[in-house]
Amino acid sequence: MLRNVITTTRITLVCLALGIASIAAAADKHGHDHDKPLHGGIIAEAAGLDFELVAKADSLTLYVIDDGKPVSTAGAKGAATVHAGSEKTTANLEPAGENKLVAKGSFKAGVGVRVAASVTLAGKPEAKLNFRLK
Repeated sequence: MLRNVITTTRITLVCLALGIASIAAAADKHGHDHDKPLHGGIIAEAAGLDFELVAKADSLTLYVIDDGKPVSTAGAKGAATVHAGSEKTTANLEPAGENKLVAKGSFKAGVGVRVAASVTLAGKPEAKLNFRLK
């Protein structure tokens, strides 16, 4: 009788462990692909959305994505501050297409440059983002 209880307990523990592992694997596959930028930029997450920054010498472009799908930037507003050593440049981000915000100007875009941005999409809370260029 004791042997049956031990065997049953072992089987239950193995099934429980397999169930937990299956849930963890499913949750991992359902999550965001933070390491796969769609436009060659850098990804950050805020307010439940993914933001991809593409920094160039003449523009900053911020794409807004939710589970791999574009998020409308109509009515959005934002600002970005580029920190390059002791230099600091601030620019407004304006809606420019289906799911992007753009700032035009002259920006440092090299390795180690940091970009801090805040974005407010229509009907959503403000998202605060930090990017370090590679």
